[in-house]
Amino acid sequence: MTNDTLIRRRGMEVLLENLGMVEAERFILLIQKEPFDYTVWQRELYGDMSVEAINAAAAAHRERTSKQQP
Repeated sequence: MTNDTLIRRRGMEVLLENLGMVEAERFILLIQKEPFDYTVWQRELYGDMSVEAINAAAAAHRERTSKQQP
Protein backbone atom coordinates (compact mmCIF):
# COMPACT_ATOMS: atom_id res chain seq x y z
CA MET A 1 0.00 0.00 0.00
CA THR A 2 1.23 3.48 -0.90
CA ASN A 3 1.67 5.94 1.94
CA ASP A 4 -0.13 9.31 2.02
CA THR A 5 2.96 11.37 1.23
CA LEU A 6 3.69 9.38 -1.91
CA ILE A 7 0.07 9.62 -3.05
CA ARG A 8 0.11 13.41 -2.58
CA ARG A 9 3.40 13.73 -4.47
CA ARG A 10 2.24 11.55 -7.34
CA GLY A 11 -1.08 13.40 -7.49
CA MET A 12 0.68 16.75 -7.72
CA GLU A 13 2.97 15.41 -10.45
CA VAL A 14 -0.07 14.31 -12.47
CA LEU A 15 -1.86 17.63 -11.93
CA LEU A 16 1.20 19.68 -12.86
CA GLU A 17 1.97 17.57 -15.92
CA ASN A 18 -1.58 17.75 -17.23
CA LEU A 19 -2.80 21.15 -16.07
CA GLY A 20 0.28 23.26 -15.47
CA MET A 21 1.05 25.16 -12.28
CA VAL A 22 -1.77 27.73 -12.35
CA GLU A 23 -4.58 25.37 -13.27
CA ALA A 24 -3.33 22.69 -10.85
CA GLU A 25 -3.53 25.22 -8.03
CA ARG A 26 -6.98 26.33 -9.19
CA PHE A 27 -8.10 22.69 -9.15
CA ILE A 28 -6.86 22.24 -5.58
CA LEU A 29 -8.59 25.45 -4.47
CA LEU A 30 -11.85 24.34 -6.09
CA ILE A 31 -11.70 21.00 -4.31
CA GLN A 32 -10.99 22.65 -0.96
CA LYS A 33 -13.53 25.46 -1.38
CA GLU A 34 -16.69 23.52 -2.11
CA PRO A 35 -18.21 20.46 -0.51
CA PHE A 36 -16.82 17.58 -2.49
CA ASP A 37 -18.16 14.07 -2.81
CA TYR A 38 -15.76 12.04 -4.92
CA THR A 39 -18.36 9.36 -5.65
CA VAL A 40 -20.87 11.89 -7.05
CA TRP A 41 -18.11 13.67 -8.99
CA GLN A 42 -16.92 10.40 -10.51
CA ARG A 43 -20.47 9.48 -11.57
CA GLU A 44 -20.91 12.88 -13.21
CA LEU A 45 -17.51 12.69 -14.88
CA TYR A 46 -17.85 9.19 -16.33
CA GLY A 47 -21.64 8.84 -16.53
CA ASP A 48 -22.64 5.41 -17.74
CA MET A 49 -19.25 4.59 -19.28
CA SER A 50 -18.06 1.06 -18.68
CA VAL A 51 -14.63 0.33 -17.25
CA GLU A 52 -13.61 -0.87 -20.70
CA ALA A 53 -14.72 2.41 -22.31
CA ILE A 54 -12.86 4.47 -19.70
CA ASN A 55 -9.76 2.34 -20.25
CA ALA A 56 -10.01 2.77 -24.03
CA ALA A 57 -10.38 6.55 -23.65
CA ALA A 58 -7.36 6.66 -21.33
CA ALA A 59 -5.28 4.58 -23.76
CA ALA A 60 -6.27 6.83 -26.68
CA HIS A 61 -5.36 9.92 -24.64
CA ARG A 62 -2.01 8.41 -23.69
CA GLU A 63 -1.33 7.59 -27.35
CA ARG A 64 -2.20 11.14 -28.48
CA THR A 65 -0.14 12.86 -25.81
CA SER A 66 2.89 10.59 -26.25
CA LYS A 67 3.02 11.55 -29.94
CA GLN A 68 2.96 15.25 -29.05
CA GLN A 69 5.99 15.09 -26.79
CA PRO A 70 9.39 15.72 -28.41
